[in-house]
This record gives sequence, structure tokens and C-alpha cells, in this order.
Amino acid sequence: MTKDFGRPPLAAANQELVERRLEELRDAGGVQETLRIEWRGKPIQVEVIDMPVNSLYYNPGTHRIRAQRSHDPVLDRGLDEDAFSGDSQDYLHHLLRALPSDPSKRDPDFDALLESLRDFKQNEPGLITRDGILVNGNTRRAALKDLAEPNIRVGVLPSSCTWDDINRVELALQLRKDHRRDYSYINRLLAIEEQLSLGRTHADIAREFRTTARACEQDQWILTTLRDLVERSRTGGVQLRLLDFEDHQEKLKELHRRWVKESASSQEKADVMKESRLTAIILGFSKTDVRLIEPDFKSRYLDTRLPEAVRPRTAAPAATVAIPGLNRTVRAADPKVAEARALTDSVLRVKAVEAAGESAPREQAAAAAKTITAVKAAVEEALEPAGKDARVRKRKQAAPDRIVDACHDLEQCITDLVLSRASRSLDEEIFDEAVLKLRESLGKLAVEAARSIKEPGDGVAWLLGAAQKEERA
Repeated sequence: MTKDFGRPPLAAANQELVERRLEELRDAGGVQETLRIEWRGKPIQVEVIDMPVNSLYYNPGTHRIRAQRSHDPVLDRGLDEDAFSGDSQDYLHHLLRALPSDPSKRDPDFDALLESLRDFKQNEPGLITRDGILVNGNTRRAALKDLAEPNIRVGVLPSSCTWDDINRVELALQLRKDHRRDYSYINRLLAIEEQLSLGRTHADIAREFRTTARACEQDQWILTTLRDLVERSRTGGVQLRLLDFEDHQEKLKELHRRWVKESASSQEKADVMKESRLTAIILGFSKTDVRLIEPDFKSRYLDTRLPEAVRPRTAAPAATVAIPGLNRTVRAADPKVAEARALTDSVLRVKAVEAAGESAPREQAAAAAKTITAVKAAVEEALEPAGKDARVRKRKQAAPDRIVDACHDLEQCITDLVLSRASRSLDEEIFDEAVLKLRESLGKLAVEAARSIKEPGDGVAWLLGAAQKEERA
């Protein structure tokens, strides 16, 4: 169920004003502006009126800033206790203007909206309940309030509207393809999670969010992973927040795809790779850098470069863990996974201290900054040989791939020869020149293969033998 925030202080006055303006609208006659919405599974048209900007209330349950509410824990608790107090509404006003990834900064997209409203006024109406709660148009109201505009155009929901209706209607409007300002990444993940908690299937949610069921499952995996990271970052009264991962969308999606692929062959390797990549993501490395991190990255390149404070201890043999009450044991977590997880935990905790800013003790903050710098330098240093080896592997794989592609072309050439024979359309002179070019290329390939391959297999041996016959001929 959706949280019920109650009714705002001016609910009765707003209801009276809404009814009066709706009545005036009907008395005026003619064609009036309406807004089409999805209402309890059916499309309806609601009437649009003007309402005073300062009489309306921001929706405390809006998905647009759900993750950002944790920016100030005290004010966040205040929202839950009294969502329509002056402090709570001021906090929502601040968050609606703030950068989703860092609410301490102003969002350039909000400034662009403000300038658009200044120059072109309001193009699309918002949407309110009869109590004056904004269901859609919270950000526009914030901009109009900053511009000191007296009124805002809004559609009015039916009088039977509940908080469940508010939640569903807002979500449906925000997910329209023509909507100008998308949810931030984390808020979209939270909206999908909310729909799952209501018992909806991935397929139903995918249709509403205009995506695929597989993408919804990926989003669910990512949000679960992020919640785990937030919990693991807790140290000395501080911890990271979901919004701290706002800018890592593509890296997290690539991590999930790679983890799924690796899990098919080895769950332990997949988990080691996952933890190592998460460490790099937390430290802010680019997507191209994170791609270089394979399951052996930590043991092969990173461990010897780590500062002593976070260097893993020698791995112990895998043990078994007893299941209470069943008189049975299962294999414990792989030591390599435990070591990789411990490194991620260390980085999470120092990042939490860094993110806490002035609220963390000065000595602790200085130690955290020093550790972050040292670990980041170690990862950067480890990425250099990892990158070189990745390029070598790519070069090694390129040559066989090109031969396979050439074989496909030759097979197509055979088909073309058969067809040309039937139609007598082959230009034999041009074909002969092409075969001579093939002989020359095979000769060059044989020379480089002899230089590069110390112990030739059957295929390379055939190639070298054919080249030698050609030379003797």
C-alpha cells in the first residue's frame, strides 16, 4: 500500500476554491481545456483550471525525488512525520531544484525549465487533487514559484482520489514518451521496485515503463546490489546513500551483463569479478577502465599494489558451514570471494566517511582521503598491465576471426560460381586475377604464421607446406 500522508492544512480552502472555479468554467460554456489521464485503468478527461501557486502543496510521495530525500536525514524524517509543514515543503522545493546525483548543487535542467517558463510561459497543465496536492507538475510549480508567478494551470482529479490513485496517476504521466524530464536513474529503479512490491509481474511493469521484462529483472538485480552496498558502507554513524550511485547507470548495467555471462561457467569467478568491478565503480573509474577488470584482475594485478591497510590476508582453504538444526554442512564462501568483498567493504566505508563531509571527525576524514588516494592509485597502476594484456588478447583473437570471416566469403564465392555457371555471367579474367591475389595473400600469411607460431598444428602445418610447394614450383 502507498503511504497515506494525510490532508494538508489548506485542504478545505483549496476544495472550496477548486469547486468554485470548476463551476465558473462550466457556466462559461464553449470549448474548455481538458487533460487526458489514466484513471483506475481507463482513460478520462479532467477539466483544467487556474490555481494560486502558493496555495498548492508538493507531493511528498513523488517518485521524482524519492532517492534524494536521504540527502538530509533529519528533514527526511520530518517529511514522514508532517509532510505539509513549512520545513517539509521547503525541503521538497530544494530537492526539486537540485542535481539528482548531488542535491547540494543546483540542477542545470531545472534552470533550463525556469528559463523556458520565463520566455514561453506554461505549455502543459499540471495535475492536482481537490485538496491542492500536486500529482504532476511539482517541478514546474517550483520554477513558477521562483519566478513569482501568481497562478499555475492544473487539471483536477475526481473527488474520490486516494493516495493509491495519486501514486498510480503520477507514475503513468511521468512514463509517457513525450514527457520532458525523465526520472533520475535511481528513482526509476525505486519506482520499478514499488510496482513489484504491489504484486505486479515483470511483464506488466515492462509494458508500463516501455522496456522489457529482462531489463526490469536487471534493474531489480542492480537495486538489490546497491542496497547491499549502502548497508555494507555503514561505519561510525555514516553511510553511503542510493543517490551516490546516480551517475553509474551504464557501468552497473554492464556489470550485470558480465556477471550473468560469467556465472554460467563459474559462480565464484563471477562474484570475484563483481566485487572487483564494484570497487572500481565506487572509486569513480570510467566505463572503459571497468571493462578491463576480469575475474583474475585482483589476484593477478591488484593485490601486490594495494596499500598495507587494505591488503588482503593469505587465503585460507574453503571450509564448510553447519546448518543449525539439520545436522548438515555446506561449503563456505570461496576465500577469494571473501577477500574481494573485504576490499570492497573497506573502500565503501572510507567513501562513506568522505561523503559525510564536515559531519565526520577531521582525523577520520583525513585518513579516509589518504586511503582513497592510495587505493585509487593502486587500481590505476593495476589497470595499466591489465589493459596491455587485454589488447594482446584482442590482437591474438583478431587473426583467427579474420580467417573465419574469409572462409565465409569463400563459401559465398562458391555459391556465386555455381549461379554464374548456370547464367554464363562469370568474367573469367577478373576471377583469375582475384585467385592470383588470393595466392599472394596466402603466401604472406604463411610467412607471418611461421614467424609467430612456434609449434604449428595441422592447419598451420598445411599452410606452411602449401607455401613451400608453391616456392619450389
